[in-house]
Amino acid sequence: MVQLGLVGLGRMGFNMRERLRAAGHEVVGYDRNEAVSDSSSLADMVSKLDAPRIVWVMVPAGGPTRETVAELGDLLAEGDLVIDGGNSRFTDDTHNAEVLSAKGIGYLDCGVSGGVWGKDNGYGLMVGGDKELVERAMPIFDALRPEGPREEGFSHAGSVGAGHYAKMIHNGIEYGLMQAYAEGFELLEAAKVVEDVPAVIKGWQRGTVVRSWLLDLLVRALDEDPELDDLEGYVEDSGEGRWTLEEAINHAVPAPVISAALFARFASRRKDSSAMRAVAALRNQFGGHAVKKVGE
Repeated sequence: MVQLGLVGLGRMGFNMRERLRAAGHEVVGYDRNEAVSDSSSLADMVSKLDAPRIVWVMVPAGGPTRETVAELGDLLAEGDLVIDGGNSRFTDDTHNAEVLSAKGIGYLDCGVSGGVWGKDNGYGLMVGGDKELVERAMPIFDALRPEGPREEGFSHAGSVGAGHYAKMIHNGIEYGLMQAYAEGFELLEAAKVVEDVPAVIKGWQRGTVVRSWLLDLLVRALDEDPELDDLEGYVEDSGEGRWTLEEAINHAVPAPVISAALFARFASRRKDSSAMRAVAALRNQFGGHAVKKVGE
C-alpha cells in the first residue's frame, strides 16, 4: 500500500482517486470544492501524509499548475516527490523540476490518457523523470494503468518533460484520427446511396482496419443520437494540438493531417468567416458563380 496526496479532484482526478483506493492505496485528496475534498487546504493535505511524501497534481495546465508546484515546494520537505499528471506543456516541466530540486524534492511529469473511462478501464501513462523516482512511484502507476502487460499501458519516456511531450504528440494524433472519422461520417451522410449511416459505422467495429476505441465511442454517440442533431459543430482545442504543430515546425517534420485537423476545429467556431466570404466573392468575380447575400 502506498500513501498519496492528490491535488485536483475534477473529472479525471476524482476518478483516479477512486481507482487508486480500489487498488488498496491510501489517497488524501485536496480540491477547492469542499464537497469532494479530503482536506481543507494544501497545507492540511500535506500534514496528513507521512514522510517521505508523494503528491500527484491534477490541475489545469499553465499558471495553476506552476503555482501549485511552487506552493508544494514550500510545504514539502527534502526527499518528497511531486508528480504532475495534468496536461502541462513539456517546457514547463524543466522549470517545475528546478523549483523543487532546489529544495531536494523530486519531480516527475506524467501524461495521462483515458478520460472519464479511466476509472474502470485504466489510464495510459507516459512518464518523464529519473528512473529511481519512477521506480518509487511504480505502485501508483501500476494501479492506474490498464490491466495486462505494463509496457502496453505505461512508458518511461525519458527525462523530465518527456512524459508530457509524448502526451502532446498522442493528442495531436488523436486530432487527426477524430477528424478522419468525422469526415467519413459526413461523406456517408451526404451520399444518397447509403441509407443507414450508423449501421455502416457500427459494422466497422470488428474485422476492419479502421476499428478503434475512438470508433467505438462514435458508435456510442450515434446510438444516442443517430444523426447527431442534438449537437452543434463547435469544437474547442485544449492546446496540445497547437503545441504539436509548433514542434513539427521546430523539427521540420511534415504534419499535414494534424494541422488540417486543428484548422478544422478553428473553422468550426466561425459562424461568419471573413475567409469564406472572400472565397465566395472571388468565385463570383472570376466565374460568375452565385453568391448568397446577407439576409437572403
